[in-house]
Amino acid sequence: MAKFSKKRGKANPEVSTASLPDIIFMLLFFFMVVTVLRDAELKLDVNTPYATELTKLEEKSLVNYLYIGKPKPKYQKLYGTSPRLQLGDKFSTIADIPIFLEKHKIKVPEARHGQITSSLRVDGEVTMGIVTDVKTKLRKSGQLKVNYSAKKDPDKK
Repeated sequence: MAKFSKKRGKANPEVSTASLPDIIFMLLFFFMVVTVLRDAELKLDVNTPYATELTKLEEKSLVNYLYIGKPKPKYQKLYGTSPRLQLGDKFSTIADIPIFLEKHKIKVPEARHGQITSSLRVDGEVTMGIVTDVKTKLRKSGQLKVNYSAKKDPDKK
């Protein structure tokens, strides 16, 4: 008679890691294709004025950009040629500023809310009326850190 013995101590085969690099590269390519690098499409003609004393903003993630200028030619039929306000990717009114600020505040840690800066990128041809209205709305919304974007004057070195 034959004896049947139980096989003890035999381990399960190991999981093969040969395909792991392929999976990692597929994920890397996926995120490279899906990631959007541009924040907003500029729908306005904004030619910022020149300045002599400039300070560079340190953390761009703490900056709200508000664009003020005349619409580009392809948008002039719909929006006219008078100066407009652009928040993010769309034309907005001054009444939309508090909502825009709150949407940005949600993305920033609460400890850094006091460091958020609103940067006004204003065309040099725009009158100060709309700029004053925007600054007043920013002040009423509690956004007190405001700066103007400018280009370095090429004549002054």
